[in-house]
Amino acid sequence: MAAEALPCPGLPWGAGAGIVFHCRVQEDGTRMSSSSVSSDPTHFAEPEELESTGPSKEMQEIYEQSVRDIIEGEIVRGTILEVRDDAVLVDIGYKSEGLIPLKEFRSPAGEITAKVGDVVDVYLEQKEDTEGLIVLSREKAEKIKIWDELSKIYDKGGAVTGTILGRTKGGLIVDIGVRAFLPGSQVDLRPVRDLDKLIGKAFPMKIIKLNQKRGNIVLSRRELLEEERKHLKEATLTNLAEGKVIKGKIKNITEYGAFVDLGGLDGLLHITDMSWGRVGHPSELFQVGDEIEVVVLKFDRTNERVSLGYKQRLPDPWDAVEQKYPVGSKVKGKVVSLTDYGAFVELEDGVEGLVHISEMSWTQRVKHPSKVVAIGDLVEVVVLDVDRANKRISLGMRQAEPNPWNSIEERYPVGTRVEGRVRNLADFGAFVELEEGIDGLIHISDMSWTKRVRHPSELLKKGEKVEAIVLHVDRTNHRISLGLKQVQEDPWQSTVPDKYRVGMDVQGKVVRLTDFGAFVELEDGVEGLLHVSELSHDRVNKPEDVVQVGQELTLKVIKLDTEERKIGLSLRAFLDAHGESGGEEEGGRRWKRRRGEDAEE
Repeated sequence: MAAEALPCPGLPWGAGAGIVFHCRVQEDGTRMSSSSVSSDPTHFAEPEELESTGPSKEMQEIYEQSVRDIIEGEIVRGTILEVRDDAVLVDIGYKSEGLIPLKEFRSPAGEITAKVGDVVDVYLEQKEDTEGLIVLSREKAEKIKIWDELSKIYDKGGAVTGTILGRTKGGLIVDIGVRAFLPGSQVDLRPVRDLDKLIGKAFPMKIIKLNQKRGNIVLSRRELLEEERKHLKEATLTNLAEGKVIKGKIKNITEYGAFVDLGGLDGLLHITDMSWGRVGHPSELFQVGDEIEVVVLKFDRTNERVSLGYKQRLPDPWDAVEQKYPVGSKVKGKVVSLTDYGAFVELEDGVEGLVHISEMSWTQRVKHPSKVVAIGDLVEVVVLDVDRANKRISLGMRQAEPNPWNSIEERYPVGTRVEGRVRNLADFGAFVELEEGIDGLIHISDMSWTKRVRHPSELLKKGEKVEAIVLHVDRTNHRISLGLKQVQEDPWQSTVPDKYRVGMDVQGKVVRLTDFGAFVELEDGVEGLLHVSELSHDRVNKPEDVVQVGQELTLKVIKLDTEERKIGLSLRAFLDAHGESGGEEEGGRRWKRRRGEDAEE
């Protein structure tokens, strides 16, 4: 194959005025010689002339220098000659051009950024491939440039801006031109529970480890934040003083308060200093990230501890509480809390009063405030007492209504027969409800004229309707005494004096024994006392030596006192009256004989 003249890619077009440089190429494609011809198309040098002339010494040096300066594995600058469908042709001033895949010129949005004539930096992988073209890569050149830039930043301790791409084991993947690793512990000053919420966001970060050979980069956002916080802290400490109003951001919320970032230094805003009113939880007033103004209550510069107040920005409502809520005034408020002993009522933000359980109703016996009011109820109350020093107000609900006990004596005069329902039974008596909230007490001693009542349940049942007589009314202490037996005639004043007379013989049954004698039941509800001295002419140490419970006896009435409701009985007098002697012995024989008769029957 004959040699032909081709443009020399290693030399600039139009290097000399009117001169074009050509290269003679052998059959194997290697360069033989170069020459210049006139730009005049009418003048061509003969081949022999070109061979005899040869390239000038100056041009030969330029070509050799260009070939010598291009080294594989380095970044070189080239010019885009052509943009094809799948590749871009780039001239780097070498003997041949290089093709770079078109995808290396696509932006993240997918747009082609290559244009003919653009100057770009490319990476020379090989000077010549099997087809005689040089192998170039724009992508590798960009990465190398990025690594070089990152290395400089790393050496200087500077910062880079990275975009969070996604999660990986132990942390996040970050794009800083190349992919880098951000450990979870280095994301923020405090542990971040939800790392996914950071994906897609960009943050400044510091390179804490770089290994280009392994392609490993470790980042830290925390170190930058700590440095920033340190500078802010120094400025904050300089300006901080007790009583000063400053701005801060809610950093964290707990059950007992909120931590406020004052600028590199955290202060505690306790729940009691958030509002003059009642606060159940700090989240009722604040959320993380809120910017607020607070007052510095206490500042310990040595330990760098700051106590903050939010309510202190406003006047204390208790300062004027005596003027706003004088004793005796009637006001309205909202029930905000219930306890076993009463209900707290909010009169205004920061001012609460206590309605004691005893001040809730004139008539009801309130066991728990929840039986009368509920949280959130609006109630009308009367101010009973104000203690500004201790920030206490005593309130009364019942004082806002008429007191039914003021006219109780007119409604239930003594001696009046009333009807009610047994509301409750106690060991000492029965409570009878006369009207809603008005109870009267029937004492156990006022239940029967004749029967000895040990417990009210022997005569009454809960819920039973009964009639009673009003015995006494105590308006001050809210008490009414009732009598059940007073509804009937007193047998001790009517039938007993006529039925039982001193000297008469009576029959009865021993029902109780005591140290001083025996009680004998003469009839239902009527008992007499057989004193130990009336058992026998002989000395009796114990009543049971002569008589027993259940034993029936014939005795003589020796005493009758209707006022004291007492009947005195005597076995000795009965035996004497009937001419019997033997006292104790005779009494014992009579009792044994009667017991035998009962057994035979």
